[in-house]
Amino acid sequence: MTRLRKRVLAATGMATVAALVATAFVVVPALATPASGEHPTLLAKAQFGEIKAKAIDGDWKAEIETEGASDLHVVKVTIDPGGTLGWHSHPGPRFLIVTSGTATNYEADDPTCTPHLLPAGSGLFEPAGEVHNLRNETSEPLVYTTVQLVAAGAPRRIDEPSPGNCPF
Repeated sequence: MTRLRKRVLAATGMATVAALVATAFVVVPALATPASGEHPTLLAKAQFGEIKAKAIDGDWKAEIETEGASDLHVVKVTIDPGGTLGWHSHPGPRFLIVTSGTATNYEADDPTCTPHLLPAGSGLFEPAGEVHNLRNETSEPLVYTTVQLVAAGAPRRIDEPSPGNCPF
């Protein structure tokens, strides 16, 4: 093999390695999964200062403690048939009560993507940071009321990328 041919092959090999290394550093942004068919209505919102409260009733106990100001949101949400909230989380705890229809909830950390059905009268507690997707997989509107506690000025929801364990 001539020296020229060896140099060309060596240069081609280095260019290929450089291209592969450059490709490895290309970051593809994670895409959020937006809501569709969602119609929220703010029923009430209030700001509270620090909260330090305990309640005990026999074997039942509750405790809540916050530092700094908090916003409490009460929201009625209607989701059209086939609608979805998309993958998201909340920066604070959220209580949800289904008032009509049936919600289907999926959790991002469930590798089997098991649907959890929530018919009218059901409740769901979502701790802060839990990534999930609430969907209306029925032919009737889904209506629920939610109460959320977040830091003052914080958003009620944070869009998240699909975890890849569900087909949607």
